[in-house]
Amino acid sequence: MKRRHGRHAGCGLVVLIGLALGAGSSSAADVTPRELRGACYCRAQRELMCTADLTARECEHRSTHAFCDEWFWKERLACWNWGYGG
Repeated sequence: MKRRHGRHAGCGLVVLIGLALGAGSSSAADVTPRELRGACYCRAQRELMCTADLTARECEHRSTHAFCDEWFWKERLACWNWGYGG
């Protein structure tokens, strides 16, 4: 009977060590893909504004808080000033 208890304790110890070692590793499902950055355009009160270097999620969040009438995001592009000189 004592030997049986010892085996169970040994198996439990192996399982705990395995769980502890596995907790630090990350699998492919845990890794989030790198989000693309781009230009976030917001039209509010007939004025078009642009904020560069935002992800689509950041653009949507910012546009919601800025009460944009409409907004759009262009991946991998910088803001364009819509004219010359500025």
